[in-house]
Amino acid sequence: MKITTIGLDLAKSVFQIHAVDEQGVSVLVKRLRRKQMLPFFTKLSSCLIGIEACGSAHHWARTLVALGHEVKLMPPAYVNRRHHLIRSPAHCSTGSHIMSTSWK
Repeated sequence: MKITTIGLDLAKSVFQIHAVDEQGVSVLVKRLRRKQMLPFFTKLSSCLIGIEACGSAHHWARTLVALGHEVKLMPPAYVNRRHHLIRSPAHCSTGSHIMSTSWK
């Protein structure tokens, strides 16, 4: 089970992660608190991380790139277009994952 792509939804204190493997099978859906973010991504091998652009997205993108991950920031319109019916952190992280693999 090697995680290749992660969709990450950022918030003030709770972050939602949706991770998939090489075949596109969901292997991890998890909530992390702010203090759990760095330890989680430090242990993880390098992968592609899709983040919806927001106020703190650039900070987290720089931090994750420093840990060896590849990060794609995407406009909210691209992420929300996929999951406009149900607005929740879990759906946003799934949308971030989908768009990080298809958006260039």
